[in-house]
Amino acid sequence: MAEPGVRAAQVTGERGWRLRHLPVLLLASAVLAAVAGVVGGVTGGADAALGAAAGVAVTVASYTLTTVVLAWADARDPQLLLPFGLGLYVAKMSLLGALMIGVAATGWGGLIPLCLGIAAGVAVWTGVHVWWLTTVHARHVRS
Repeated sequence: MAEPGVRAAQVTGERGWRLRHLPVLLLASAVLAAVAGVVGGVTGGADAALGAAAGVAVTVASYTLTTVVLAWADARDPQLLLPFGLGLYVAKMSLLGALMIGVAATGWGGLIPLCLGIAAGVAVWTGVHVWWLTTVHARHVRS
């Protein structure tokens, strides 16, 4: 185990990596939201356009919150990652369930596009994140 002073120096040098990927993910998600809105509008009208774009936004908000909170927790003490991660997961899934039940109860025509937007947001965020880790981040680690 490293001396506390050595660990502090390592953490200070690594500080920027925790959120470095976020702008790329947000940009990809913004493009997806625009495309989802257009596709929704063309295939199902205004409700579908709003639902598809909102679905992407729900995913982006959820994943961005997770990224920021876990980066903060890791910067403070890596042992905080598990409790913060699990607590955040339970809170987010509870809110998502309540959101979906609430929207379904209204009979809104954009519910299915909302669900598809969430799924597309998850797929794009995950795919871009994997790409970023295997290419951009991998180059920084090797240098």
